[in-house]
Parts: sequence; C-alpha cells; structure tokens
Amino acid sequence: MVIKIISATTIGLDIHKISVEVDVTNSLPQIAIVGLGDTAVIEAKERLKLAIKNSGYSFPTTKVVINLAPANLKKEGAIYDLAMAVGILAKENIIKEVDEETAFLGELSLDGSIRPVNGVLPIVSGLFEHNIKRVIVPFENLAEASFSSEIEIFGAKNLVEVVEFLNKNGELKQLKQNADDFLDVSYETTVDFKDIKGQSQAKVALQIAAAGAHNVLMSGSPGSGKTMLARAFPSILPPLTKNEAIELTKIYSISGLVDNKFPLITKRPFRSPHHSASAVGITGGGSNPKPGEITLAHRGVLFLDEMPEFPRSVLEVLRQPLEENFVTISRAQNTIKYPANFILIGAMNPCPCGFLGDKKKQCKCSEFQINRYKSRLSGPLLDRIDIQINVPRLTDEELINIKPDVENSSDIRKKVIKARNIQLERYKNENIYTNSELTPKLINKYCKIDETSKEMLKNAINRFNLSARSYDRILKISRTIADLDLCENIEPKHIASALSFRGLI
Repeated sequence: MVIKIISATTIGLDIHKISVEVDVTNSLPQIAIVGLGDTAVIEAKERLKLAIKNSGYSFPTTKVVINLAPANLKKEGAIYDLAMAVGILAKENIIKEVDEETAFLGELSLDGSIRPVNGVLPIVSGLFEHNIKRVIVPFENLAEASFSSEIEIFGAKNLVEVVEFLNKNGELKQLKQNADDFLDVSYETTVDFKDIKGQSQAKVALQIAAAGAHNVLMSGSPGSGKTMLARAFPSILPPLTKNEAIELTKIYSISGLVDNKFPLITKRPFRSPHHSASAVGITGGGSNPKPGEITLAHRGVLFLDEMPEFPRSVLEVLRQPLEENFVTISRAQNTIKYPANFILIGAMNPCPCGFLGDKKKQCKCSEFQINRYKSRLSGPLLDRIDIQINVPRLTDEELINIKPDVENSSDIRKKVIKARNIQLERYKNENIYTNSELTPKLINKYCKIDETSKEMLKNAINRFNLSARSYDRILKISRTIADLDLCENIEPKHIASALSFRGLI
C-alpha cells in the first residue's frame, strides 16, 4: 500500500499542497525521488538514509520510490525532508498511523535533527484552506508559525520526537502568539525631525507624504539634508496594524529574512538599495521568483539616494508598481504577483556637479550635461511622483542655530496618525487605506472642489501643461492636506499648497 504524507511549498505567496507518496519495490536497495525536484530534493536521498539510521531506526533494504505530487509543479529546497522520512518510517511500520490532516515541514540533518526552513508562516496559514488541521514544523520555526491562529502547530527538534509523538508516546511543544502583543507602537530612529536644521518646506512635504502615503522626490545641493530627511521619515509613519505585520512577515519569511527568535516584523520597512542594484534585484525574480526591494518595502519606504545614478532600465520598472501597487513577474513556468504598496522617496542633485541654483557655489555643468542628467528620470516616472520639492542649501543662521520650537518626530507622527484614521474611516467600504490609493472614480466621489479651486486648477493645467495623471495626483495631495487640517472639504488653500509641491524639478 502506498503511504501518503502531506507537505507544502510556496510559489510566490501562493501555497501549494504537496502529497509525498512512498512505496517500496523488490529490487536493489536505493532511493528514487521523482516529481520534478531540484538538486536539493534529489540530494535528500543521502540525508534521509543517514538521518533515519542515526535516529536508531532501520532503513528499508529494498528500493524506495518517493513521488512528490503534483508532478508538474517544480519542487525546490529541503522542506520535504521530514515528510519523506515520516513516509518511509510509516511504510516500515515504525510509525503506526499518519492521517492526511497532518502536514510536515522541515529539513533533516544527518544526525536526525530538524533544521529550520523558509516560508513557514505563509505555508501554515495557507494549509488551513486545504483542510489541514495540524502542522509539525522545525522547533526553530515554531515562534514564526505560532502567529497563525487557524491551525494546530507543533515544533519538533528531531526525528525521534516526531516518531514518538505520532505513536502517542510523547508530546511536542505548542505555541500560540497574538501579533498585537508584539507590535511596536513607537518608532525610534537614529534621526529625529527635531535634529534636522532648517528645511521647513521639506518637513511639511514629508508630513503630507506620510499622512497620505504619497511618493516624494527631493532635489538639492550636496549636504543640504536630503538623505537625513529620508532617514528620519520612518519615525513619523503610523504603526503597523496586525494584518500588515502578518503580511510583511510572510513576505520576509519566503525571502529567508526573518529572525527565528523574533520573527514578527513589527516596524515599517525602510529599504535603501545601492544604485548598482539590477532590475531583478529591485522588482524580484529568479527561476523561482523571489521578492525584490519593492516588495520588501511593502507598507514601508523605498529610498533611492542619488536617483539619477540608477540605470534608466531599473528606474523604468518602477512605473507599473507605483501605479498598481503590485509587481507581476512572468516566467516560462509561471507568473507570480507580489504586493508592492510602498512610499517612494527619491533624492537627487539638480545637476552632475550638484550646484545648479546654489546661492554660494557656481555650477560648472554645461546645458547639455544638465539636460542629459535630468533626462535620466523620464516624464512618465516623474508623473507618478506626487510631491517634487527643492531642498536648498542651509543658510548660515539655520546651520548654526537650532530653533527650540521645532517639532519632533513624535508630535508630527500624532498628526499623521490622526489624518490616517480619518482616511481609514472614510474608505472603510472602498477596500483602500490612504488617499494615494484613490482611483479616478473615487477621486470624483471624495475630492470634490468648489468653483474657485476649479479655476485655480484650470490655470495650473494651462500654465504647466499638466497631464490627467498629474491632475489626479494634485487632487489626492489636496485631500491629504485637508485631512491634516481636519477639514471635511478641499479648499482653495489646499489646492494652492498641493500645487506648490508639484513640478519644481
């Protein structure tokens, strides 16, 4: 009789149940693993043989055939080791009974201990939908898996513990945790807004960006504070909700970036890739596509310092995610969609030497060099960046004296949270969370303006040749500014303020 053991794998964030079928035939002793496995799966033959023997159990003296079904799905990694070992031991009647409502995840060491694997939290959460009632995971993955509330989770340190548990001669440790108990409601960074000298306009712009999840591009001379402002930005973002924390932890789990001791992601991510990063590194990819920087920045910040230094091909791949809040990675085998709802913060110099428009240093660049430098950021990409501001060199007074009444990050954050709560209440039936996610249909519904504002926008369209997308984004920014002012309706002053934050590059 064929023994069937349940395991699982991830393709993107989608969960696929894998049936590990084990049988023996009268032939020379060997192990045959079929089912489109990669090198790590094929190499499990030796791990299984020695792990079972070193755990004190006998290994079959006939040919063992293991099929990983469905056969047309590519299997990667060592996550199936434990399931295959349980199948062999069940076939040898060492394990008396295994039901198909129990799944097994884990990599085996040669001594029979069970090593941690990636993607445990999304797998455990997804298996509930496949009618699985309990999952045995590596002990080191137990803390991560425990944030799934729908299914029984057991942590095992070695193969012997699993055998004893299945034969009802022993117990495995269980753990249940609530993400709400771990969320970090404060966000302390190395840079506080009160420590940043001057740049009052940039601080207001970043406050608006945090309140409505708008993208920002800062242009200014070297040393004007662009990077410091970006580094301080996470300190004014609202805390993660429980669902956002679980969602982020799943992403980081399949990427192998969680800490097994403290697996839950409790703070909004801040990703700052180097300008040598490739398009695949930014969007994600590989034979079994893994998340890239824009997905790792989901619900947080993607900071591109010296933005024009990134290859144009890399910058252009941001256009679709900025518009749709997800990225689609197409391969011959499959197509994977990852979430990518992030706030983009870009920083750049106004010209190659960095001193165009500077009050103290003269620019040495030719007009051709300046135009070529600026052209690295295409019009369609700039059109998707809501707020575009200049960050000028600090004056002598600003540099030497820090005003005592400057707002700190904690005070700004309270305003941001209040504005976000207004948006959550407004859009509770629209399946969106912030003003930046408004669709054209929802803009017409929630961004109504009076005649004075319409006339102001009409003049701006004629003067600056605004596109339809730019027009919509101005209304979104105006809606956020109104929320920060605790105003129910968008007023002309909000439109004027929004226009001042657009198109200065």
